Amino acid sequence: MGSIPIQRETTSRAGELPDHPHGGPVVARTSLPGNPLAPAAARRFVRAAFAEWTELELPVAATLCDRLTDDAVVVLSELVTNAVVHAGTSVELLCRMEEAAPDGTPAGLVVEVTDHHPARAVRNDRAQRTPETPETPEYGRGLQLVASLADSWGITYRPGTKTVWARLPADASGPAADAVAEDGAQPGARALQRGPRAAELLAPVPRRAPQDRDWINRGALSFLAEASDLLAGQLDEDMVAALVGQLLVPRLADWCAVWFYDEEGRGLPGAFDHDPRGTEGPVQAPRLARVWHTHENRIEDLRRILEKEPPRLPDSVRSAAFPVPWPFEAQGGAGLEDSGAALAYRLSAGGRTLGILLIGRTGLVRFPDEVTGLVEDFSRRVALAVSAARRFTRQATISRILQRGLLPTSIAEIPGMKTALVYEPKEAGGPGGDFYDVFPAGDGRWCFALGDVQGKGPEAAVVIGLARPWLRLLAREGYPVAQVLDRLNRLLLDDATEAADAAARAIAAAGGQGVPPEGSSSRFLSLLYGELTPYDDGDGDGGGAGVCCTLASAGHPLPLLMRPGGEVVAAAAPQVLLGVVDDPDYTSETFELRTGDTLLCVTDGVTERRSGHHQFDDGDGLAQALAGCAGLTAPLLAERIRRLVHAFADSPPDDDLALLVLQAE
Repeated sequence: MGSIPIQRETTSRAGELPDHPHGGPVVARTSLPGNPLAPAAARRFVRAAFAEWTELELPVAATLCDRLTDDAVVVLSELVTNAVVHAGTSVELLCRMEEAAPDGTPAGLVVEVTDHHPARAVRNDRAQRTPETPETPEYGRGLQLVASLADSWGITYRPGTKTVWARLPADASGPAADAVAEDGAQPGARALQRGPRAAELLAPVPRRAPQDRDWINRGALSFLAEASDLLAGQLDEDMVAALVGQLLVPRLADWCAVWFYDEEGRGLPGAFDHDPRGTEGPVQAPRLARVWHTHENRIEDLRRILEKEPPRLPDSVRSAAFPVPWPFEAQGGAGLEDSGAALAYRLSAGGRTLGILLIGRTGLVRFPDEVTGLVEDFSRRVALAVSAARRFTRQATISRILQRGLLPTSIAEIPGMKTALVYEPKEAGGPGGDFYDVFPAGDGRWCFALGDVQGKGPEAAVVIGLARPWLRLLAREGYPVAQVLDRLNRLLLDDATEAADAAARAIAAAGGQGVPPEGSSSRFLSLLYGELTPYDDGDGDGGGAGVCCTLASAGHPLPLLMRPGGEVVAAAAPQVLLGVVDDPDYTSETFELRTGDTLLCVTDGVTERRSGHHQFDDGDGLAQALAGCAGLTAPLLAERIRRLVHAFADSPPDDDLALLVLQAE
């Protein structure tokens, strides 16, 4: 979501003079869109507000203790989550710090979350509980948490809005004073010190026992919530392992290590250890992906110790903590840590063992139960993040392979012409809906194609996998341009009919239940296809004087022809999409490309690039852009058009983008 804008305002109580430059209660406001990123943005908002109040040295800064910070983060996160799930609209947030009142009311923080669906009251229907599910329904846990942390809370309905508010008590003599006593920092300084670093976004570093229990009781929810956000955004398993170290050390452990098994439950080739599934027999050991220590100068020594032997977990251990021997005991003079406690957790997701998490803390006989349970919950989130990262990696690999198979590895060089290509799929590295080809067709002919398939992903890949090989085959068989389109149109219609029949049979076999899969009855394709034949000027030197071009556009943005003087005209007539009607009777256009002539072919990712209500090609925008490129070589012209398309709007393109420039020399 980026940085969260905070609107700060201050007010004074009626009849009173402000006792500080800003006066009265201090307020921070912001608005967030109603999407899944809103809770994380709300947590950043409240931390940023506390940091700003501290930096301004407002009197309320003395009450911004760690406990109030944790409670505010958890309450605001839960309220925003409820608003997003149940309302789905944008939400307005307010944080108001109130000083102690003369009537004895203590200082406190008021948080408000407003959405725009008052008809969707927060449900708490006891009738929905059953003997099997007697606890509070999932959608009611947020308010249950608010009620346990706030000294008062409620829901206010106004026309068009619903506001859930809560007041959290503040204690200026509590943890904030402890912070000053420990490190000499000013009151509230810890809120200011929380910066953008991933590890520092979480709850403050816990003190050692016996304060562990108090911190975990109030900080665990915040820790797990924000850790989940950070881990879920990682698409590489090694980055997940790196975050694990930063999140656990030094909050819950002095050091930690993460091992990963490969997709088959194996690790490093040539290293043998126990089977991760608990069966007997030597198998490859897991890979030590990350080692983290409170003291960075000890990381390499710790790595050398742990690389010798991963923890051994019995098959009966699933995700629960399993005590393992202190790894430094057998090192005799390693000098790292004399004694301590170590716990290992199996990282499992979807019934598969993905790795092992090991944590250690010096000077303990055993970890407190609160820490053990919290890390167990955390390890489940780590396993899910690793599983998601592996799925993404696997899908990205498949997409790259598909991309290489669906598109040519290079474009052919055409005698007497310079070519330039820009191809940018919306999903980088994945199969897009656009495709291109430039290839020799024999008998002194070269052919080119630029197409756009209806839909994206696998459905688009199916159509491209049909169209591009057939284009090459039909061209090399000598079919004219119009007949190539006719035959390709028939191929797509036949394929769509077969797909629809197969879907109907599958539904009938299922007793009439279900719906046809998406794209099973349509194979629509817009295509610009042309044939180029260079010819000699007859002077006997073999130099090409020009190129004869024959092309046709089937539902595709029309190609533009620019003469050397900058005059731009459409080079083809519009015709119906491929795969729509049985007998479209396609026709082609033939013209000459002389020295300096340029033919620009694009997909609708160029012409329909949007900026608000406007498109790039409104008012012949593409023709004007091309005219401004007069005199440029093919590569420079292609790059100029690409930059103009990207600069047309602030947001990235929301469609595949492809353009082909053919320029006669």
